Amino acid sequence: MLYPEIEPYEHGMLDVGDGHRMYWETCGNPAGKPALVVHGGPGSGCSANLRRYFDPARYRVVLVDQRGCGRSTPHAGAPVADLSANTTGRLLADFELLRTRLGIEKWLLFGGSWGSVLSLTYALRHTGRISEIVLMGLATDRHLEIEMLIRGLGAYFPEAFARFRDGVPEAERDGDLSAAYHRLLMDPDPAVHHRAADAWCAWEDAMLPGVPPHDVFEDPAYRLCFARLVTHYFSNRAFLEDGVILREAGKLAGIPAVLVQGVLDTNNLVGTPWLLHHAWPGSELVMLADVGHTTSAASMQQALIDATDRFADRVRG
Repeated sequence: MLYPEIEPYEHGMLDVGDGHRMYWETCGNPAGKPALVVHGGPGSGCSANLRRYFDPARYRVVLVDQRGCGRSTPHAGAPVADLSANTTGRLLADFELLRTRLGIEKWLLFGGSWGSVLSLTYALRHTGRISEIVLMGLATDRHLEIEMLIRGLGAYFPEAFARFRDGVPEAERDGDLSAAYHRLLMDPDPAVHHRAADAWCAWEDAMLPGVPPHDVFEDPAYRLCFARLVTHYFSNRAFLEDGVILREAGKLAGIPAVLVQGVLDTNNLVGTPWLLHHAWPGSELVMLADVGHTTSAASMQQALIDATDRFADRVRG
């Protein structure tokens, strides 16, 4: 059961350079154990519900909206957007800048899906700043994982994929669909970029059987922001070397970690949770039956809260 709803006791806009300002907030106990929530997407932004996975009496929870989304500015859902300064390296630098500004020495990382990729990459580059890690909906940087979401799942959802594929010009349908969609999404013509956003987000929903459609996709600006950022990172293969997270995961040995995964999550098709768990000495893998790529299932919520509760009073070392 999630903790009760809570409001931030502090929030602000951090100038992170390149003309970007990142929204951040802190909730819970100012003297509690620091934890950073790393949202997914890319481009979903932080929801109020993510505050509720932590005991507010024991945690100082930090939430941010990554560059270009949520309450951060400039917003990628504006009619015209420049994503040139939106890269994995810059997002990680934003986290580090906020950590130092808030006077935090070490914090727990809590993330899922794209948030897993960011959390793992941040932990590998700043290992000494991490106390524990809790991840769900596991993903790494492998190009195979990204390609599966763009095209590989087409065999499982052929009708939806046919509509998705037909959303780009015929000459581009056999190439990188994320790059083709990104070109359409960045077109200044609203008729072009909104039609592409609708098609991309329809495919996002189709890939999650058994999960209710994203309510947030009802907002055209959100759809455009989300689709632009996802295709930006997908077409650039997360701005990371293929497979580097799994190759270097052994460096995270000694950092306590709980990895929560639904048995029905499509990332299991390419072995992501098992490969990550076995490459990371000391990590704990929790597999949940009848759960897909979602946090709405009660068993997923409970597993995540069990993990944060367990780490809440762990001595910070």
